[in-house]
Amino acid sequence: MKPIFAVLVAAVLLAPLTAGAQEPSTPHAATPGPASEPYEPGLGEIMALQQMRHIKLWFAGRAGNWPLADYEIDELKEGFDDVNRRLGGDTVEKAVGAQLAALEKAVAAKDRAAFASAFDKLTAGCNSCHQALDHAFIIIQRPTSLPYSNQSFAAPK
Repeated sequence: MKPIFAVLVAAVLLAPLTAGAQEPSTPHAATPGPASEPYEPGLGEIMALQQMRHIKLWFAGRAGNWPLADYEIDELKEGFDDVNRRLGGDTVEKAVGAQLAALEKAVAAKDRAAFASAFDKLTAGCNSCHQALDHAFIIIQRPTSLPYSNQSFAAPK
C-alpha cells in the first residue's frame, strides 16, 4: 500500500510541472495592441545629428577633404528637410538655404577661404533659426576640437 500511495503523491505533485512543460511558455509576451508605428526621431535627436554633421563638415573642409565635406553638406540638407517637415513652413530654408548653397560652391571650387566664410555664415544661420524658434539658448559655433578620433579627416590620396 505504501508504494502505491507514494506513486499517487508523486503523480499529484508532478502533474502541474508536466502540464506546464507541455504548454508553450510566454512569460514576457506582449499584449496585443494597436499596430506599432515606425520610429520617428524627435526634433532634438535630428538636431543632435545636425550638430555632428556640422562638426564633421568643419573638419573635412579645414583638412581639404572635399568629398567628405560634400557628403556632410548633403547629410545636413537631408536633416534640414526632416526639420522642415516637423516645423512646417520654410523657416529652415530661410535661415540656412543660401548658406548651404555657398558651402556647396566653395567645396566644388576647393576654396578653403570661401569654405570658412560660408561655414561661419551657415553657423550664424543656425543661430538665427534657434532665435526665431525661441531656442536662443542653443548657440552653435565653429568647433575647436575633434570629437571623432576614430575617423581620419585627411584628404584622400
